[in-house]
Amino acid sequence: MTRDDGMLQSRTATPWWQRAIIYQVYPRSFQDSDGDGLGDLKGIATRLDHLVGLGVDAVWLSPVYPSPMADFGYDVADYCGIDPRFGTLADFDALTTAIHARGLKLILDFVPNHSSDQHPWFLESRSSRTNPKRDWYIWRDPAPGGGPPNNWLSHFGGGAWEWDAHTGQYYLHSFLAAQPDLNWRNPDLRTAMYDVLHFWLERGVDGFRVDVVWLLIKDDQFRDNPPNPAYREGQTSRDKLLSIYDSDRPETQGIIQEMRAILDSFAGDRLLIGEIYLPVDRLVAYYGRDLKGAQMPFNFQLINAPWHAAGIAKIIDDYETALPEGAWPNWVLSNHDQSRIGSRIGQAQARVAATLLLTLRGTPTIYYGEEIGMVDVPIPPDRVQDPAEKNQPGLGLGRDPERTPMPWDASVQGGFTTGTPWLPLGPDHATVNVAAQRVDAGSILALYKRLIALRRSHPALIDGAIALVKAQSAVLTYERRHGSERIAVLLNLGHDEQRVAIDDGSVLLSTHLDRADERVAGEVVLHPDEALLIRLSR
Repeated sequence: MTRDDGMLQSRTATPWWQRAIIYQVYPRSFQDSDGDGLGDLKGIATRLDHLVGLGVDAVWLSPVYPSPMADFGYDVADYCGIDPRFGTLADFDALTTAIHARGLKLILDFVPNHSSDQHPWFLESRSSRTNPKRDWYIWRDPAPGGGPPNNWLSHFGGGAWEWDAHTGQYYLHSFLAAQPDLNWRNPDLRTAMYDVLHFWLERGVDGFRVDVVWLLIKDDQFRDNPPNPAYREGQTSRDKLLSIYDSDRPETQGIIQEMRAILDSFAGDRLLIGEIYLPVDRLVAYYGRDLKGAQMPFNFQLINAPWHAAGIAKIIDDYETALPEGAWPNWVLSNHDQSRIGSRIGQAQARVAATLLLTLRGTPTIYYGEEIGMVDVPIPPDRVQDPAEKNQPGLGLGRDPERTPMPWDASVQGGFTTGTPWLPLGPDHATVNVAAQRVDAGSILALYKRLIALRRSHPALIDGAIALVKAQSAVLTYERRHGSERIAVLLNLGHDEQRVAIDDGSVLLSTHLDRADERVAGEVVLHPDEALLIRLSR
């Protein structure tokens, strides 16, 4: 099965990623091919036709590098290999070939802020103060009088410094102690990491999603972070301080530009995505001077937004206003670190959210399983895997619930594995699965396919401007415009019927999948939890 590029390939002047829909695969949870309960590369290869049928354009893989799995692959022990749990380099090459044969692109996770403490570089760095790789990581003497060098905190709870008795210094870890931070001020380390990019680009990778890119450079004076006056009990320990000196340092921009230059030296519009959790005014800085930074600093605003029309209208307007001239927007509803959209706003509104994601201006990213309405799965205490939950239990920081296996059918293990899955499947997987929804004309999977097909066939939904973003009570409305084509998007973010004034036109799609071609004139009735796409006639 091969994706038909059709209209998309005809726009040769536009980079592929501006026309694309990206689909995130969490490899541990997508498809197991060998019965060990963990997804793998061969398993992903067997499910590519699902992605082609859905209509997406690019596959983003979360980390598959060799790793002790202290943080499930985000503790990398070899940047140029594949963990045996997922397969081999040959399996990766075969998957890359299969992805490209279907007209899809491949985006790989790149984790440059920290490695595993089992990486050979760190083992050398830790061996003595005089080792040539000592400065590849961030080592500091104790503070005067003893104790950690400063007050910086880990994202996973507690302090960010770990004492090493062998060499009598502390090393920095922004996450787990098993994830020591790399020193991006060291030119040899920087060259070695750029060699990693070359390694994967030469194997055919079409781009990278760069993990926690805003953390790469730390203050060279190692000053204490100031207290956070807005901190309240019940927040994470890291929220006690303002991350002024251990994140979003100005020198980070130069590194991103160097990464981008490497990608630009390869043919094919290679894509650099930055994972950046910052306010919008700082987020857009990562497009870089003259747009030579990340082509897509990930825009996570919808993940944390209250589900209210006025608030989301403001998010859209503020983001569009903040974008540098020529910068391309992007939108995300969920990912491997955040609760699934269906759990945050309910299944009925998840259909409205899908319409929002796939009709806003810019490149959307779909997290695996959103297309079948997966929700967070409660994880019994004895099945918890995530260190974020283990280190700070009870704060709701655990990410296991949104990482559970993809259910492909109604069998005992959902068609994911013949063994015991590493995390439990959802209790609803007998109905929330691909096979059941594929034959249900009213399913959320059918909705996603219809939305994506409409997006691909209407230039206004890909290249068009966005205009008239407004909130009226619980309804969010905007238009997409391209040439003479005008498509109105009306989203009822509430649970009551709403009436909206509108120009004459015809319904292209309802999230209820029951009103196509219905004529509207002057006013339209939006049912509870309904979104409409309307092609305006004038």
